[in-house]
Amino acid sequence: MDVAIPRDLDPEVRGDLVAREKAYCQELQKSGEWVHIWRCVGQYANISVFDVADNEALHRILWNLPLFPYMTIEVTPLAQHPSDLTAGEVVA
Repeated sequence: MDVAIPRDLDPEVRGDLVAREKAYCQELQKSGEWVHIWRCVGQYANISVFDVADNEALHRILWNLPLFPYMTIEVTPLAQHPSDLTAGEVVA
């Protein structure tokens, strides 16, 4: 995810967007849907790992991000590696 908030955006609007983004992201992390989030050094960009049931759930999460209109998002599906010690375990 790369974020490009317009430089001429009203500072109050920007502050509100960033605050709502942070609150929403923290809510998703607490729920376990947003498993990992890393900042790309020197950029206003993230690398994120989501644990969702399907494409629709990921779509819902991304479209509800307050900063979504200003984002460039690249999605790469991940699958569990067969050598993972927990491979094949059923998670309840």
